[in-house]
Amino acid sequence: MLTLRKSQDRGYADHGWLKSFHSFSFAGYHDPQFMGWGNLRVINEDRVAAGMGFGKHSHRNMEIISYILSGALAHEDSMGNIKGIPPGDVQRMSAGTGVTHSEFNHAKDKTTHFLQIWIEPNVMEIAPGYEQKTIPKIDKQGKLCLIASPDGVGHAVKIHADAKMYAGLFDGEESAQLDLDPKRKGYVHLIQGELKINGVTLQGGDALLIDDEKDIQISDGKNAEVLVFDLHR
Repeated sequence: MLTLRKSQDRGYADHGWLKSFHSFSFAGYHDPQFMGWGNLRVINEDRVAAGMGFGKHSHRNMEIISYILSGALAHEDSMGNIKGIPPGDVQRMSAGTGVTHSEFNHAKDKTTHFLQIWIEPNVMEIAPGYEQKTIPKIDKQGKLCLIASPDGVGHAVKIHADAKMYAGLFDGEESAQLDLDPKRKGYVHLIQGELKINGVTLQGGDALLIDDEKDIQISDGKNAEVLVFDLHR
């Protein structure tokens, strides 16, 4: 079963300094039909104005992944991490027993555009943790590159969740296929461009919810950047 969710059907919040699209119910946006998909709970597409950001706030028992698209994000947390996250990097924060952090765009004249993703963990009350890796563009071009997984192999950050997350860049005749256990769920979020997933055409911001399918087939890209998830049901 394939369910297309158009970009314009997402929740949207404009706080002036922050403009955010919500793929699933979040904060003031609530849709009982979109509370998450499998153990994927949040995908927020955030644009943070120059010189602005999220002040100190806390999380608990959640795997939080940031994927930077443009600009840069400054991260500081109660574990002692003070990091800059540039485009192409993926960051994982395991909230576990509790962590406080802040995220800021310190640029004077550039918006930071990033995706914040929450995945429900399969182990609770662990010690908080942090990890950040750079994903070379060449490893995403025309293929799906594993960027988050339970074992954290290669370029992937290690998540304490029964899920895998891939990133890919596709243009022209480039294609890829990802085998999927029909007992699991798949989710595709097209960041930009145009792409076909199992014959369904997606535009930037669109998503495809996948259930009871044996694979995910990617083709016909037009300057496309995509995230693909293999999820626990």
